[in-house]
Amino acid sequence: MSDATPTPEQPAGEQAPDFAAMTRDIAEVPAVEVIVTVAVNLMSAAAVKLGLTEDGDEHKDLDEARKLVHALAGLLDAGATEINSFHAAPLRDGLKSLQLAFREASIVPDEPGQGPGEKYTGPVHG
Repeated sequence: MSDATPTPEQPAGEQAPDFAAMTRDIAEVPAVEVIVTVAVNLMSAAAVKLGLTEDGDEHKDLDEARKLVHALAGLLDAGATEINSFHAAPLRDGLKSLQLAFREASIVPDEPGQGPGEKYTGPVHG
């Protein structure tokens, strides 16, 4: 079977991904850039789940937002020594903003220090 032959998972007209090329591309990306990209993706997803986008409440899901904010805090805590303050400072500011937005959106707020990611950042106060 050639690459041009569609499989049940691959509709006609679509080529199979070139994993060798993708591997070469990711090998050229500095670790700091990968960490920052993942952090920004987590921040964006958390903002959507917190209802902070134009669509607002349409995608709001605080349970999902909690998981994303917690994962972001863990990543920033673990990666703090690996990325310089030029990258880390705005990410920490964004994390704090998301934590505050979560606290404001919660009907029954968490105790100080118990909110998403506060295990890593300490209590977040408005």
